[in-house]
Amino acid sequence: MYYVSESPVHGRGLFASRTIEEGELLGKLKGEPTTTDGPHVLWLTENSGFKVSCDLRFINHSKQPNAIYYDDLTVVALCEIAPDEEIVHDYGDDWL
Repeated sequence: MYYVSESPVHGRGLFASRTIEEGELLGKLKGEPTTTDGPHVLWLTENSGFKVSCDLRFINHSKQPNAIYYDDLTVVALCEIAPDEEIVHDYGDDWL
C-alpha cells in the first residue's frame, strides 16, 4: 500500500505504492506512550505523546493533506492518493 523513500518535503516520507481510495484505512499507529518530545512523537494532549514506531511515522506535514489521524490512532485517506504520491497530514498550526 505504501513505501518509505526520500521526500521533497522533508527527509524521508511515506508514498503510495498503488492507488489509495478516499476513506481507505492506511493503518493504525503502533508505538508507545511518551512524555518526552522528539522525532516521530504525536502529541495527543499537552502532556501526553505517542512515539510512533511503524512506517506511518514517515508521514510528513502539509497544509494540503491527503491523510488524517483520528483519536483512535488510525490513519485514513482524505482523498484518492495516486501511486508514488507522498502521503501527508496537516500537523496543525502549533507545529510550525
